[in-house]
Amino acid sequence: MKAQVKWVDGMRFAGRSASGHSIMMDTTAKIGGTESAPSPMEMILLAVGGCSSVDVISILKKARQDVIDCVVDLEAERVDAVPAVFSKIHLHFVVTGRDLKETHVKRAVEMSADKYCSASIMLGKAGVEITHDYEIREV
Repeated sequence: MKAQVKWVDGMRFAGRSASGHSIMMDTTAKIGGTESAPSPMEMILLAVGGCSSVDVISILKKARQDVIDCVVDLEAERVDAVPAVFSKIHLHFVVTGRDLKETHVKRAVEMSADKYCSASIMLGKAGVEITHDYEIREV
């Protein structure tokens, strides 16, 4: 896997993946940014949410669950030192659908956490405490 990050101006950077997708990154005004795009640390948090969500939806679809929506709310804490790495990340899944079986939703969230989500597993190995929970909403 390859990617490129190019300085644009100020503290803004353009990232481009090998697959041709681009994203802007910026930083807080406190360190010279304009907050016009997600910061690199926000991108890491979003990556954890995206990676886990892909797993949960994939597992639920394979279990033939009628999922209408899936949202994961993430909350992270960072250490009060430099580097200000994440110390904790909590993922709260809200899965909406018809006749969803709790055992399937629970299993999907656990499998993502324990086996499939490369982003969260990598951060967990680096010492970040990562927790998950879920709620089911029927339509």
